[in-house]
Amino acid sequence: MTIAEIRDNFALLDDWDDRYRYVIELGRTLDPMPAAEHSAANKVQGCVSQVWLSKRVDRSHADEPLLNYLGDSDAHIVRGLIAILLTMYSGHTPREILSTDALAVFNEFGFREHLTPQRSNGLRAMVERIRSDAREALAAAS
Repeated sequence: MTIAEIRDNFALLDDWDDRYRYVIELGRTLDPMPAAEHSAANKVQGCVSQVWLSKRVDRSHADEPLLNYLGDSDAHIVRGLIAILLTMYSGHTPREILSTDALAVFNEFGFREHLTPQRSNGLRAMVERIRSDAREALAAAS
């Protein structure tokens, strides 16, 4: 699934109940995260729900490493938000990650008006975690 496909599917759904159901369905497509990855190091601080992001760095590419992620949450809607976020960021280079404004995409989808302030804070925390990983990977590659 690509972010363009998610965007197209969102455009087909006028009702926010349908959009929430779609986001929950996206969460069900996440690759399973092994229990060992549900660690304190992978836990994202600032989220009301429990959220874990596990990073793997693929250095097999000549130019820049690729950052790959697994994500999980104890909340269905948050799992869906993670699925959208990983669609944008996982498997990309640090430069691509840093040039992608995930929050703008979520706002374009209408989440600004339809997420609680706590969920919005958690979403920002997840984005910042991934962007921080990208900055670290870029610095390490220099």
